[in-house]
Amino acid sequence: MAETDIFYCEARARTGTGGARAARREGWIPGVLYGGGEEPIAIKLKKNEIEKAYHLGRLKSRLAKIDVPGEDGQQPVIPRDVQIHPVKGFPLHVDFMRVDGKTRIDVEVQVRFINEEESPGLKKGGVLNVVRHAIDVYAPATAIPEVFELDVTGLAVGDAVHASAISLPNGVTLVITDRDFTIATIAAPSAMRSADEEAEEAEAAEGEEGEEAGEGEETAEAEGDKDKKE
Repeated sequence: MAETDIFYCEARARTGTGGARAARREGWIPGVLYGGGEEPIAIKLKKNEIEKAYHLGRLKSRLAKIDVPGEDGQQPVIPRDVQIHPVKGFPLHVDFMRVDGKTRIDVEVQVRFINEEESPGLKKGGVLNVVRHAIDVYAPATAIPEVFELDVTGLAVGDAVHASAISLPNGVTLVITDRDFTIATIAAPSAMRSADEEAEEAEAAEGEEGEEAGEGEETAEAEGDKDKKE
């Protein structure tokens, strides 16, 4: 089971741009805690905890907990809006949404491909062409899948992995339901593609030569008939 991050926070007395800047000067990351049928509150979070989670890729739509002084227990939350410094690349502001077992949200779940060594197409030099690196699903906020593992065992060049190959946990549904969309394909290696392209070009050239020859014969026949009439 994936590790659940726990973030400590305190209420911010000042809100707005001035309050956010003041929190950053004091070594905090400003944010907002909302949802759960309660009023939104301005908060500030420990900079080291937020930056660590961000650099580990855990400030996405995944379950965490937030420790709010003066409130009972640690509240389950989901990071929903993370503002990043455009140059330095560190978090500037984080919003958290309170959730419970009844909360369902639209989230992206990353895909991971396994058993690539068991794919005949990849063994022959084919390339795993990933069309979708993440899949949009509706999931209970307290049971978001960590990753979808997709098995490429037995796949040859030209084969594809579709949405129907995903094993969905209970309560999780795909956002796209009107088609069995493609997630990845086993593409031919570049050398094989070049050979195929050369063959296609040769066939096309032969076809054009044949058409030109046919046109030449028709022209010659027409001129012969004209000479006979004269």
